[in-house]
Amino acid sequence: MQLENKVAVITGAASGIGKEIARAFAQAGATVVIADRNVAAAQEAAKELGSSGPRTLAVAMDVTSESDVESGIADIIATCGRIDVLVSNAGIQIVAPLDQLPYADWKRLLAIHLDGAFLTTRAVLRHMYRQGSGSIIYMGSVHSKEASLLKAPYVTAKHGLIGLAKVVAKEGAKHGVRANVICPGFVRTPLVDKQIPEQAQKLGISEEAVIKDVMLKDTVDGEFTTARDVAEAALFLASFGSNALTGQSLVVSHGWFMQ
Repeated sequence: MQLENKVAVITGAASGIGKEIARAFAQAGATVVIADRNVAAAQEAAKELGSSGPRTLAVAMDVTSESDVESGIADIIATCGRIDVLVSNAGIQIVAPLDQLPYADWKRLLAIHLDGAFLTTRAVLRHMYRQGSGSIIYMGSVHSKEASLLKAPYVTAKHGLIGLAKVVAKEGAKHGVRANVICPGFVRTPLVDKQIPEQAQKLGISEEAVIKDVMLKDTVDGEFTTARDVAEAALFLASFGSNALTGQSLVVSHGWFMQ
């Protein structure tokens, strides 16, 4: 199995894309740790996925809290002995015109996406460096590559993750640690479903038009990316065997963005 005897920590994995990545990793033989601020939902997800692999655990973790991250990672090390994969997936979305965006919302989104990525990365790198191996995967977006209306903090954060991954790739190489970014297109998660009426209102168009003319307009087939599509990409990056694949960003978007 691709991740047999590996320990993978996935933030924001109580639902959505993170949960599907957890499922794929468990099926590939990994011990999976679901780290989420909603510990009840994390425990429920761990219980649901428990039959998929050797072991699935839940840990309460607010990725914007330094103490939460440090204690959570320490607990994982105490329980599992090592961390081989980190998927920095926790995130939110806020839709608003830039001239009307509250500063508090700007700071909150960047804290979850960027501060959370930094804090979890720093915490796991110390252990990965000691063991001489590791893979870090950041959940970017097509918005890591280009911009859309009404999403200034999200676009900024997702661009920033590519920069962070490149630095981790360079610093981690001598320790056997790789870092890459997955850039999905629109996936029908609760996060995206919430955006549809919000964008319809802000843009003055129907919800059907948001889906057809905004979200899926530039895809090759008019289809949403699925959570399983993203999970398969994460599994590929997590299990790749050498530093040949590091510091890269992989777009999974039905051709919405082509490099």
